[in-house]
Formats: sequence, C-alpha cells, structure tokens
Amino acid sequence: MEVSERRDRVGDVEVSWRVAGDAPVLYLHGVPTASFDWIPFLERGGGIAPDLPGFGNSGKPAEFDYSMEGYADFLERFVDRLGLERMSLVVHDWGAVGLVLAQRRPELVERLVILGAVPLLPGYRWHRVARLWRRPLVGELVMGLTTRWAFRRDLPAPIADQAWEHFDHGTQRAILKLYRSASPEALAAAGAGLGSLRCPALLLWPERDPYIDSRFGQAYADALGGPVELELVDAAHWPWLDRPELVERTTAFTRAGLG
Repeated sequence: MEVSERRDRVGDVEVSWRVAGDAPVLYLHGVPTASFDWIPFLERGGGIAPDLPGFGNSGKPAEFDYSMEGYADFLERFVDRLGLERMSLVVHDWGAVGLVLAQRRPELVERLVILGAVPLLPGYRWHRVARLWRRPLVGELVMGLTTRWAFRRDLPAPIADQAWEHFDHGTQRAILKLYRSASPEALAAAGAGLGSLRCPALLLWPERDPYIDSRFGQAYADALGGPVELELVDAAHWPWLDRPELVERTTAFTRAGLG
C-alpha cells in the first residue's frame, strides 16, 4: 500500500502525518522517533501516523504543552480534524499519551494494540537516562552532549540516523518537558481510568526492553477493562524490528475490528 505524507495546521501547530489507504487506525510513536517507525505497518494495513508536536516534521513551538495532558488535548483535536469517530489505536513507548485520550473518550477506540509502552501504572521508575533528563540543567547538558555516534550505539540501526536527523533543539526541548511532566505518581494517575477501556486489546510486550520491565505487560493487561491478549515476545524496545512478523500480527488484529 502506498504511503503518502500530509501536512496541515491542527490548533496552533503545523502537523505532518503519514497515511495509507482509508483504514481508521491511528499509530502513535515514542521518543526520540517519529511516524517513520510505522511505515511497515502503514504499507501492510493502512492507517494514519502523525509526527507528534515536537518530533519529526511537525511543528515544535516553545509554547506547546509538552505533557501527557497536552498531547492528549492535541490528539483530541487531531482525530476530530480527521473525522475519526471510531478507530483502532496502536501505541509504542510514549505513544502511550494516546491512552490518556482513550480514557477521556473510550467510545473512540474499537481495538487497542500496545507494542511496549510507557507504563501509565503504579510502580514504574524511570530508567537511568530518563532520570537525568528529568533533572533541570543536567538534562540540558545531557542533551547537548548527545551525538550521532551515541544514537548509533543506543538505537537500532534502521532508525538511528532517521531519528538523529530530527533531533534538533525543538525535539530536545519537547523530550525534556515531557519527561519532566511525568513523575511516577503522575504516570500512575494518568492511567487511573484504564479500566474504562473495554475494547479488545492486544499487548505485544518485549521481554528484552532495557527501559521498561516486561512485568508491565501483565500490569497493563490487568488494568484494562476489556478482553486482553498478552504475548511476551523475545525482542528489545522496538519489538517489530526484531520480530518482523509482529507487523502482520498487529495489522491482522486491527483489520478484524473493521469487519
């Protein structure tokens, strides 16, 4: 399926997104990537994948609210702009901000796929780099010292250079503000209504993720209110890169919701 790029203003932000076909499936990326993460999924099953504000080719205004609630506000405007009344939602990493919107408007979400996401759950403690980012001045220093070599060392080869191309001051600012909005207590509060999501859910949770313990896959499964299928997969943080068959697994699950 052919993937094209579109651009328009949503609220006060210029937004870029990728789209293929007309399937009502919304894909939300994490940090520090953008919608390019989802190209294999779009080619296979269609859908919509925005560059969230502060990332990729979308606007990176200083005045945007780079917090969980701020992103949920943006996503609400975005889905209304696209006229999505029912959709499947696929999230990875900080794409978990989509779950904040889903709790506000559970009637929007017909099917949910979580490919390893920031835990909006009690008990999560940030990994070492995130703890540095959350510290004023220290976080700015760490960002300033980040290099292309570090990206190539820490990120999978297929995405390291693409992510580095967009890792400008605006993205660095967005990352710092987002992480600083998300104390462990704020994360738990942001997921307090997960039980209101009664749609079918598929959790494809990586067992070798260095940032998020695999036990949070089960914790998400326990918190959601509908039928949940949890599969622990032998993969790292971007699980579909280690296990390409997860692309078909995901798109087959979302297609089932369209029938």
